[in-house]
Amino acid sequence: MNSTDQPGECLSRHELAELVNAHVFHHHGRVVEMDANYVGKLERGVIRWPGKLYREAMRAVLNAPSDVALGFSNKRRAVVKVSEVTRRAFARASALGAGGLALAPVLDLLDGSEPTPIPDRVGATEVAQIRTAARVFASWDHTFGGGLAREAVLAQLRWSAGLLDQARYAAQHRAPLFSAVGYLAHTFAFMAFDAFAHDDARRIFRFALACAEEAGDWHLRAKVLSSMARQATWVGQPDDGLTLTEYALVRADRLTATERAMLHTAHARALAKMGRVRDALLAVGRADEAFTHARPANDPPWMAYYDAAQHSGDTGHALFDLAVQGRSPGPARDRLAASVAGHTNAYARSRTISHIKLASLTMATGDPREAIVIGHRALDAASVVRSSRAADDLRELARYSNRHTDIGDVADLRRRITTVVLES
Repeated sequence: MNSTDQPGECLSRHELAELVNAHVFHHHGRVVEMDANYVGKLERGVIRWPGKLYREAMRAVLNAPSDVALGFSNKRRAVVKVSEVTRRAFARASALGAGGLALAPVLDLLDGSEPTPIPDRVGATEVAQIRTAARVFASWDHTFGGGLAREAVLAQLRWSAGLLDQARYAAQHRAPLFSAVGYLAHTFAFMAFDAFAHDDARRIFRFALACAEEAGDWHLRAKVLSSMARQATWVGQPDDGLTLTEYALVRADRLTATERAMLHTAHARALAKMGRVRDALLAVGRADEAFTHARPANDPPWMAYYDAAQHSGDTGHALFDLAVQGRSPGPARDRLAASVAGHTNAYARSRTISHIKLASLTMATGDPREAIVIGHRALDAASVVRSSRAADDLRELARYSNRHTDIGDVADLRRRITTVVLES
């Protein structure tokens, strides 16, 4: 098929993706986001069985009579004995560490691996497996940050999302399946946000929200909207963050006390960024009041992270913004310190971010020499976390230290910050 943008040239991957997206929207009213990277994976055989709507659109766009004509297959290849050639290739790849061989042989072995087929029917077992995957990946994210393992989560998410329109399931499994896939989607989206892959995060957050609403899962809906609000506030759009939290609180009576505390905290952080001091303080008060009624046994699994240490850290972040605008720094300092002390190793990223914020607050409003000590401790923790948010907070600490360059130890702190940020 010829290119419409470059006459005489073949249709580009980008053009094909756009034609497929347009076909799906025109015929089904659904917005999909195939891109050139996805088309490349189809061409290389990395993806052998795209979703139903993609297959239909590509047959129409490329005027192909069947999926087979396009090279698509949803069947496992026959198991064959490993040939001597493959054995030699594997032996060469295995010798990589000792002999310093090029990485290409290893990548050749991994390229085009057979994808896991979509099962004919989905039941409680598959739903439980998706929820377990989401919990495991979320735990990884809390400990190590979103800078690692996102590709693994995305691969699991693509397979899981494929169940929604390619597999059959009984009516009683529909809502749990959408909820489980939405939970996994939120896990990936938050990792993307933490890694500053903001477009990916926004797109998958929207997908997670759609899953939650399709499932009628008000708890997941609240969590997704809270995370969307946090991202909006982080990227300098606190007004959007405010709107998202207010949207989530429309039916607060359906939420647990912990969830209400989480949302009021997100509300406070947006208001603080906007300089609305009184409103931000009132929102912190509402968050505190809700948290006094928290009962972890009533919460869904994705809320396990929101304990006293998390609440202290999140409200401390809101009060931090007020403190650097001239309010008393004491309340922010106390909450951030409580967060650092209360977080376990399982939530190393949150502890690290609160530690960095505490150093910045002390550098901006207190004793810079104390801030240097706190900063070095924060850097010790940051060295094992791969989080773009944490790295950005370290840059903020470096900026606050600019006013104290007359102190010799500040230069050492700034050098360590540069090293850790470059490695993040």
